[in-house]
Amino acid sequence: MNEHSARADDQAAGGRRLTTQEAAELLGVKPATVYAYVSRGQLTSRRDAVGRGSTFDAHEVEALARRSRREAAVPAGELSVRTALTAIESDRYYFRGVDAVELATAFRYEEVAEWLWTGTVQRGARFTAPPELLAAARRAVAALADHSGPIDRLRVAVAAAAVVDPLRFDLSEQAVLASARCLIPTLVGALPEAAPAQWRGDGRLARQLWSRLTAQEPDPDALAVLDLALALLVDHDLAASTLAVRVAASARAHPYAAVSAGLGALEGPLHGAAGRLAHRMLAEVLERGGAAPVVAEYLRAGRRLPGFGHRLYKREDPRATALFARLEGLPQAAPALAAAREVAAVAARDGRGLHANVDLALAVLTTACGMRAEAGETVFAVARTAGWIAHALEEYQERPLRMRPTGHYTGPRPPRPLP
Repeated sequence: MNEHSARADDQAAGGRRLTTQEAAELLGVKPATVYAYVSRGQLTSRRDAVGRGSTFDAHEVEALARRSRREAAVPAGELSVRTALTAIESDRYYFRGVDAVELATAFRYEEVAEWLWTGTVQRGARFTAPPELLAAARRAVAALADHSGPIDRLRVAVAAAAVVDPLRFDLSEQAVLASARCLIPTLVGALPEAAPAQWRGDGRLARQLWSRLTAQEPDPDALAVLDLALALLVDHDLAASTLAVRVAASARAHPYAAVSAGLGALEGPLHGAAGRLAHRMLAEVLERGGAAPVVAEYLRAGRRLPGFGHRLYKREDPRATALFARLEGLPQAAPALAAAREVAAVAARDGRGLHANVDLALAVLTTACGMRAEAGETVFAVARTAGWIAHALEEYQERPLRMRPTGHYTGPRPPRPLP
């Protein structure tokens, strides 16, 4: 029995059915992409009695085609990207429909990353850096100047690791996930160590990262807060860096190149630097013994207070709420936590209703654990790499180069004489 006879049997049972090829033509995609829609729950398929063919409900395929055309017709400046990864509603956010805070509280970073990538939780998941990738990344990072920032080091490490991986151009889901599970620990392992060798860790990514952020020996509670921060930051809708990743993936850049695009956008002062600024603000409050003079100087200089406000939340950032709650049980965090609350109390007097965001919570963690000001950027970039990979995977299943806007020319009308 072939696919066409399977479709005839289905239609006899009621309802117009399409073959895989017909569905692909209607959607304007490859047959493999049709099955990707099935795996993501956007289409349902039915096998014939002997399992040799698949058919699809014509009405369901046509509805998906209409949604795709509507997305393509969105006016310039109103880009909308369909995603099944993260939803933000009513001051909460969800990974594949599951409350992200509950997920991050119940599972470690690697397990949350696996959930975002595959929709399943792999208990005890561990990421391991291949020796050849790690060696190449470490050599490249070691060649940088001592004053290089964390994003500089991570960008160089990604590029070096990519060159060593001959399979980087394989954009199948299995290959991309294999690269991701190697790349993330490679990024961490390429960073200079701040702690003695005996504190390197037990294979968990949070423990490996800890030794790159601070020379303090971690206690289990502090390490748990770092792991929670990583899990909370895995993804967060279409931030600028995530959009950059999807644009690169739309052009079919390999996953290393897509992550490089995300790191480039993250380094902008309006995206990745907020954690560093919040850390410095808290350090100044602790040094001066109070928040009032520090807040006054920020306002006098016309600067906004770092670590406050978020365009997607009316109240406190749920990531900050979760981290503050865990930091409560960390004795060494008490001074920084008190400083953050004092800043929040002073800032609340202006009546604008600005609430703490995750950058302020990260600043409490980095200040309390003897980390440098840029440690928050490092945590954010390492954590978000998993989300960038998830978005690249989604984009690889979409029409290539769909994120190619049309420029609106506003210069002098051509033709003009040769200058």
